[in-house]
Amino acid sequence: MAAAVESGAASGSGPPAQRANTRSVGGAGERIAAAWLRERGFRIVELNYRFGRGEVDIVAEDGGTLVFCEVKYRATDEFGPPETAVTARKQRQIRFVAQGYLLERGIRDTACRFDVVGIREVGGQVEICHLPNAF
Repeated sequence: MAAAVESGAASGSGPPAQRANTRSVGGAGERIAAAWLRERGFRIVELNYRFGRGEVDIVAEDGGTLVFCEVKYRATDEFGPPETAVTARKQRQIRFVAQGYLLERGIRDTACRFDVVGIREVGGQVEICHLPNAF
């Protein structure tokens, strides 16, 4: 699995200003990831798709492939790189939500994959690690 790691700010966005509210930090990370993916030719189809009790952060198209993308943001490496925080349980939940997405929209015979985008702050800069086909 190849990973793309880049440093610098994604256009139109920067690191989240407040860390107190996890939801707002997560939303800011998702906006950074969506902008970064757009810059690389992805078409963002939907943000924060919910099915049952689960959610997929970004649904996008990359060529002819439908991509279900989990975004993890970290301000420090205290708990390790953000992209390693997608546990087996979280992967099962994302797969379940993706199946719901395909079912609700009547999508069949379309290639799908699961990507992870890890975002962290390094010396005031945003570093992005993209893991295509992560699981």
